[in-house]
Parts: sequence; structure tokens; C-alpha cells
Amino acid sequence: MKIIVDAMGGDNAPLEIVQGALAAARARPGLEIVLVGREAEVRAAAGPGLPSGVSVVNATEVIDMHDDPARAFRNKPDSSITVGLTMLRDGQGDAFVSAGSTGALFSAGTLIVKRIRGIRRAAMAPLVPTAGRGVVLVDCGATADCTVEYLLQFAYLGSFYAARALRVDNPRVALLNIGTEDTKGDALRLETYAALKAAGEAGHLNFTGNIEAKEAVKGGCDVVVADGFTGNVMLKTIEGVGSFLGKELKGMFMKSLKTKIAALLVRDGLNQFKERLNPDTVGGTPFLGLQKPVIKAHGASKAKAIENAVYQAVTAVEADLAGQIEANIGLMKMSR
Repeated sequence: MKIIVDAMGGDNAPLEIVQGALAAARARPGLEIVLVGREAEVRAAAGPGLPSGVSVVNATEVIDMHDDPARAFRNKPDSSITVGLTMLRDGQGDAFVSAGSTGALFSAGTLIVKRIRGIRRAAMAPLVPTAGRGVVLVDCGATADCTVEYLLQFAYLGSFYAARALRVDNPRVALLNIGTEDTKGDALRLETYAALKAAGEAGHLNFTGNIEAKEAVKGGCDVVVADGFTGNVMLKTIEGVGSFLGKELKGMFMKSLKTKIAALLVRDGLNQFKERLNPDTVGGTPFLGLQKPVIKAHGASKAKAIENAVYQAVTAVEADLAGQIEANIGLMKMSR
């Protein structure tokens, strides 16, 4: 298996990106890594000699935060994102990992790698930490304005991903809404509920109904379906609350000698809690609905996050999500 890695994307490129990719290559014998970026800088970040199975492809341009996301990959044809995704499209790799511009990566992925035929919109689907094993949130920001068909397809995309890549048995799919009753929500939510209910009754999805954000965080479902605007608000809220709780707990335990002793007694539990909220543990967010796996690592990724993003890409390839989606695309279309 060959994973293509954008060595120039993210705040800590190329050093942390390269080191993370090299760690994955060393940990998984037989895994091939292609580092795409300015060759001299990439080789300098790698240190003396590349491990077996690791190669470098030169790309002279870099897409940065100041570039227009929708046009950057066209304006910079020799960027690490454009070159890497073109290699993926042409069969020179099995998956692509980048910590670069989300907008540029999404636009380039859609237009270079392309969506699976019949998929109306690709979706970003992070695994959000919740009670239990976490929840797949689809979509978390790629498409703000959705139709019923988009949301229906997001439900299938999330369900297939949870089942095949995360190995969740019969994933529970729920629609994010302002209440659990089937009469709640705006016109989009009401029509989507009906479509998802029909898919559930036909045995195509394990649709459990509407869900409020608070219940999703408690582990009330395995896949939560949302338009990109609502999903992004939910995601950022969870991130903010997690950061707030972490700071509050630290302040509480550092108050006095007694609380510091208490902190020592519960240190293992606190470290486990901190690790669950650490985005580096997951590695990245898959773009579901594309013909080949594309993984977006967060912009501030350090080496560990990139290493885990590479493993996530390997899992996506092994799961053959595109094949599963293509086999079921007839269920994911609405009659017109």
C-alpha cells in the first residue's frame, strides 16, 4: 500500500509532517510513503537517508492561508496538494494525507480525484469524542446549504464509514435537530426525517430518529447527520467545551496542597480524559464520497497526528469505502 503525504501543508511543515510520516513507515513494514513537497526542504527535515519504502516527489509551490481556497490548486499547479492529488487520481498512490488548507484540499479533491458517480456532495466526517467510542459527524463544514438528498447521502456515507472503517456493528444513525419528536425542526429537517425513516423501514439504515446535540455527546448514536453549518457549530462547541473543562480542572487541582495531592491520585484518569480530547489521537478527518481516500489532518498537526492520519488513510483503503458506496448508490438517490 502506498500513502501520499503533503509534506508542505500545515503550521508545522515540513519537519513535523515528515517526521510523522517516517514514524508510520518505520512502524508498518511494507507501507510505502511518498512525501510531496520542495525536495530540498523535505530531505533536510527527514535527516540523513530515507527509510526503505519512503520516496520524495518534488513540488515547488505551496498553498498557504492567504490563497483563495477555491482557485489555489489551479493557480499553483505545482503545489504539493495539486501534485499529490493528481498522483492519487492517476493511480500512483492509494490515499492522500494533508494538513494544508481545508478549502483548497476539498476543492482540489472534488475536481481532481472527483466524487463517486451519483454522490451530490462529498462530506467531511470527523470522529468526535463522546461518551462511548465517539460519533461520526457528517457533515462538519464542507456544505453549509444542503438539500434532503445531500443529507440522505451523508447518512449512508457516515454509516458505511462507521461500519467498515471503524468496525461499528449496525451503526445507529440520527438526524441532528432541536428536539427528538418527528414534528420538530425546519422544512429541511422534516423532509429529511421522512427520507431517513423510509430508508430505516426498508432496512437500509439503522435510523434511530432525531437527536439533540446534548444526547449525541452522551453517546446516543454512532453517526449524526447534519448540514455543514449546523455540524460545524456543534463541532466547534464541543472543542470549546473540552478546552474549557481542561483549563477548569487544571485550575481546580492546582489550588492548594490538598487538591494537588488529589490530582496525583487521579492522574491516570485525567491523562486518559485529556487523550480522548486530543485531536492528534485520531489524526484527521476523511472526505467521504470521493473516488479515493483523502484525509485532512488539522492545521496544527505535530508528528504524532500525522502518523495517526497515515494509519487512518491505511484503514480507509482497506475498508474500500468507494466500492461499498458504488454498490449502494441506487439507494442513495432520490427520485426526481
